[in-house]
Amino acid sequence: MSKFPHALAMLILTLLSASVLAQEPLAVVVNKANPVSKLSRSELIDLFMGKYVAFPDDSKAIPVELKGEHKIKVDFYQNLVGMPLSRVNAYWSRLRFTGRKRAAVFQPNENDLIAFIIANKQAIGYVPQSLITTDLKVVYILNE
Repeated sequence: MSKFPHALAMLILTLLSASVLAQEPLAVVVNKANPVSKLSRSELIDLFMGKYVAFPDDSKAIPVELKGEHKIKVDFYQNLVGMPLSRVNAYWSRLRFTGRKRAAVFQPNENDLIAFIIANKQAIGYVPQSLITTDLKVVYILNE
């Protein structure tokens, strides 16, 4: 019996699971000790687009982002502000040109992003819903 049909079946399953993962809702999360229990879409836009640097209770907020053109980051901004990542990056370039700095911390992958949030009560970030742990508190769900 040929191994080709088995390999083809595995490829199809892998592609299907990747497509399911791509449609998985993204959760905006904070450290479980953070007093914030829920944020509105508008508040998230203000935090991640730099209008505000604090949570609604006036405690400092540290947005945590994935570096580069990560698929989750692309999906996050498309769902949050309806813009492609290239436009978000251009927005931040214009702000930097005017002397405004970005308060975000950048992490190379989801695991490092989660670890940073767990270690920092003021951190806020986004992860696929399947990666939520008991050390994180969900404050908003995107693309449900």
